[in-house]
Amino acid sequence: MDSGNRSGQAPGMERESELYAPVKALLEGQGYEVKGEVGAADLVALRGDEEPVIVELKLRLSLALFHQAVARLAVSDAVYIAVPKPSGRTARRALKDNLSLCRRLGLGFIVVKGARAEVLCDPGPYAPRRNKAKRARLLREFQRIEGDPNAGGATRHGIVTGYRQDALRCAAYLAEHGACRGRDVAEATGVAVATRIMRDNHYGWFARIGTGVYELTGTGRAGLKHWAYSW
Repeated sequence: MDSGNRSGQAPGMERESELYAPVKALLEGQGYEVKGEVGAADLVALRGDEEPVIVELKLRLSLALFHQAVARLAVSDAVYIAVPKPSGRTARRALKDNLSLCRRLGLGFIVVKGARAEVLCDPGPYAPRRNKAKRARLLREFQRIEGDPNAGGATRHGIVTGYRQDALRCAAYLAEHGACRGRDVAEATGVAVATRIMRDNHYGWFARIGTGVYELTGTGRAGLKHWAYSW
């Protein structure tokens, strides 16, 4: 089904029936015969001998809506969900995420604003493209984390990352040896980026007291106590 428009704007919708007319007009403009509340479906459209188009109309996106739409795939491969078009930054991000979910599930996605219905995606098999950069980052972080410190989820202090473990190694070395040059910390701990970690000081654990020389702060000593057995 092709995307389309209808003129006119309207304030926020309060009833699912307000979605019906714009979606029906869109489909009828493409040669479909449209009827509402057919069996368990909110809207059904037919065009010749083609697969019936089923549209589920809801005022908001929800897991129940996706369950309902997926159930309709037992009847037809041409299943859409239709919701009011959201506005606002957070809503647009949610829209993008749900559009991706529709594509993965093989569902079509329609948004309605006023009297205008717009198709964001059509039903069909989903063939995801692998992101090699994200895969590489995931594998690097896996290798960087020592042990399995997050087996039970986040600790009361937060998630243990490879970066935090490296910072803890630097902090532990300074706690034992006092102020040191970054390159000496890197060599002793095996943390190649020790100087950068202490310079960036994301956790407030380190203080620079000379060119390339760092010492542990009181916050750093507290951090060592909190995270001492985190890996």
